[in-house]
Amino acid sequence: MPFATKDPSAPRIHVVDSLRGFAVAGIIIIHFLEHLNFFFFPEQSAFDQKLWDTVFFLGQSKMYAIFALLFGLSCYIMHHNQENRGYDFRLRFAWRMVMLFLWGMLDLVFFNGDILCTYAALGLFLIPLVKAKDAVLWIVALVLFCQPIELAYLVAGAIDSSVKPIDVGLSPLWTLLAESCAYGSFWDVAKANLSCGLQINFGWALENGRFTQTLMYFVLGMLLGRKRLFINEGNNLMVWKRILVGSLVGFAITQPLLSFLPEQMDSATMHQSLKILFSAWRNFAMMAFYVSGITLLYYTTSAHKVINHLNCIGKMSLTDYLLQSIIGGFLFYNYGLHLFDVCPHSYSFLIALGFLCVLYVFCRIWASHFRRGPLEEIWHRLTWLGKRT
Repeated sequence: MPFATKDPSAPRIHVVDSLRGFAVAGIIIIHFLEHLNFFFFPEQSAFDQKLWDTVFFLGQSKMYAIFALLFGLSCYIMHHNQENRGYDFRLRFAWRMVMLFLWGMLDLVFFNGDILCTYAALGLFLIPLVKAKDAVLWIVALVLFCQPIELAYLVAGAIDSSVKPIDVGLSPLWTLLAESCAYGSFWDVAKANLSCGLQINFGWALENGRFTQTLMYFVLGMLLGRKRLFINEGNNLMVWKRILVGSLVGFAITQPLLSFLPEQMDSATMHQSLKILFSAWRNFAMMAFYVSGITLLYYTTSAHKVINHLNCIGKMSLTDYLLQSIIGGFLFYNYGLHLFDVCPHSYSFLIALGFLCVLYVFCRIWASHFRRGPLEEIWHRLTWLGKRT
């Protein structure tokens, strides 16, 4: 990841690549446990259920939060580097989001839980913010952090208990996708995913507050880039220590509230809104803990030698994401090895670890010969189509 560091021999911020690799690995483990968004499982043991609960508590929504944070950071870095060369990158960035949407449509062929299309659509909202003052970005991030849609529904539910939670009617689409995964050919899955995937992903994001959450992480990532916090300079490590402590305090406050307060509501809308609110804030605290903890370990201990092994995976996150969809679909869906009805959570977890080991070897070999991953190289070349970099 290019960045205007003070050390010209260090054109990439390696801790950022490692954080991205950490997030990608977590996302893959969760997706494999879910059988790639196909929630059909054989009978589970008590150990399997405990494993599921642990993995999802530690990783669900937190890995995507890290991924979204670093997406915003990348947006800032690309614009910043081109601005230093006297070039306005905003139009190219819009084109880059169009291509990301197309990558997402390709991903949808294999995996109905694609996130790339959502990132591409929300990424366009960053363009008018690129040159905004820090104060404006902080205000935008704070408003989004407060989950204005959920707050509006919370107030509406308090005023009128008959108000229903957001429901865009996804149940028939989920049924269609599940039937294709359980009984269909590859073409049946691809057809169902392409016809229903966008509606499901965008609808689910709306119902669960993910649009505002994701955009908030994008904006926050831009702010972290402006503050150069991922570079070990000045007082940055002290800032990360404060963030680490703040994340622990935030978790200590939000986790009990999440466990207790929504259940006290008679209104279904208030229950749902509070659950989404406190889940988002709890997940934010856990994300901040992971990011600050890994960054501090990287810069202050010998753990950076271990953390650096995630670097090659992080550099090839787009390639990794598409590969997990292609391989995961073949492993678990009907058209492939049909493992969805024979793999309990523990087996799926082991398969995920095995896949990550193979992915690590592939990424390490590729990174030793090439600057970018295969899909990253295509994306880069298309970004600069018609212009020399």
